[in-house]
Amino acid sequence: MSTSNGSNMITCRGVVCWGPGEAPKVEEIEVETPRSGEVRVKMLFASLCHTDVLCCKGFPAPVFPRVLGHEGVGEIESIGEGVSQLKVGDVVIPTYLGECKKCNNCRSGRTNICQTYPLQAFTGLMPDGTSRMSIAGAGGPLKLYHFLSCSTWSQYTVVDANYVVKIDSRLPLPHASFLSCGFTTGFGATWKEAKVEEGSTVAVFGLGAVGLGAVEGARVHGAAQIIGIDINESKREKGEAFGMTHCINPKGAGNKSISEMVKELTDGLGVDYSFECTGVPDLVNEALEATKVGVGQMIMLGAGTQKSLAINFVSLLGCRTFKYSVFGGVKVQSDLPVMIDKCINKEIKKLDQLLTHEVQLKDINRAFRLLKEPDCVKVLIRL
Repeated sequence: MSTSNGSNMITCRGVVCWGPGEAPKVEEIEVETPRSGEVRVKMLFASLCHTDVLCCKGFPAPVFPRVLGHEGVGEIESIGEGVSQLKVGDVVIPTYLGECKKCNNCRSGRTNICQTYPLQAFTGLMPDGTSRMSIAGAGGPLKLYHFLSCSTWSQYTVVDANYVVKIDSRLPLPHASFLSCGFTTGFGATWKEAKVEEGSTVAVFGLGAVGLGAVEGARVHGAAQIIGIDINESKREKGEAFGMTHCINPKGAGNKSISEMVKELTDGLGVDYSFECTGVPDLVNEALEATKVGVGQMIMLGAGTQKSLAINFVSLLGCRTFKYSVFGGVKVQSDLPVMIDKCINKEIKKLDQLLTHEVQLKDINRAFRLLKEPDCVKVLIRL
């Protein structure tokens, strides 16, 4: 339940992490009215991503107390001055990237990292350096930090209007939540970053939501061979449903490395494209080594708390390409609506199969436990 006072401040429930390593707690928090250029969103559905787990450990910056969540879909409840492209009642996805379409980066066609509205990940504050969320403290209201400019695990959240995407409401709203980060990151990496072409070979490291997005993207773009790699045997069925042609379970492989097993499936050459979707340091080199000499591309999509990675120089001597990608290279205003159309038109299929578990907001810690289950892909949170 939420309430509003005379100043239009809303009191509602939100998930707060108070410090690194602490279990998140559902708290009664206050969400301000939107300021100029902002919107306040009534969140309807959210979902859990491994990045939220990392946030509780202080990633990408240890700013606490913090309202968690960066995947979700909601309805605009109110708008601030100067917002013309959105209206009350619009169904939207809050995002952690913006797109001005005018800066050098946007016009280049080579990146989705806008210079005007960049990745909002490090300060935990709105672009003007302040917060819109607080909680009652002994000495008065205590500032709460935002997460990735979204903080979607709150019944209401305030977002800069440049980081909000209006969506076609024909798409089932729970599915829209899945598109706000994980699945889109994987699909986008095949589409916008690697530009996977028909007849190519692909390896996907990790068959969670990001990995399944990469599998689906490879299928849609006509890849002839899609090799999925995961230690959870239960993920095999999911991968095959999305288009995986071969599966490698590194457990029980003896002394063979994953890259060796990939090469065995590709006439000793390796794949044209590999996608590292786990953030596990040891898999980065395997994903790079699994690609073809000279022309192979490895796109890293996973994240971790480690500050650096050791890259095998011998793999680099093979003149392979290694790139990191945020949100799979997808531009939030230009490309995300296209992805949503692909889902509505059934070009992207089986999005419903991502949903494996569902919880209420009050059971958020159960969601974290479910994420560790071998068969878990996406946990839907009802707000």
